[in-house]
Amino acid sequence: MQSFKLLKPHVYLDESNNGRRSEPTLKGGCCRCGFVFFPMQTYGCERCGSHGNALAPRSLSTHGTLLASAVVHLHADKSRTTPFTIVKVALDDGPVVRTLLASDCGDVAPGRRMKAKLEPLRGDDGETVFDLRFTTADQDHQEQHHGAPPQ
Repeated sequence: MQSFKLLKPHVYLDESNNGRRSEPTLKGGCCRCGFVFFPMQTYGCERCGSHGNALAPRSLSTHGTLLASAVVHLHADKSRTTPFTIVKVALDDGPVVRTLLASDCGDVAPGRRMKAKLEPLRGDDGETVFDLRFTTADQDHQEQHHGAPPQ
């Protein structure tokens, strides 16, 4: 079984099967009161204030609904390639995450169904690493059944 180097393995997980990347999962948590959060932490529940062993790790689905997006044209870190799009996604499991839109995804509008995928990036050492990005939920479906969308 081949493993893939993840950029942020403390935040998401790829349970590869037979050398093929699978759909990633997020490393979130759940309080005994039922509140679900991301990322996993033990400082305290935002709803009831419980902390420590009242908070347990929980894998979260990476499917959700787009709440907002913003295109960044100028970044303080000049080595960062622009433009890129930041998205805010309400996960089906409850938490809201802010992350980057996949590079192969076009314009998106609030209300659109989204799902995460692992996108290859060039690491600082030149090695390929994978990072979590969100794309439209129907994009993979289109690519599997109709080929890649025209450019």
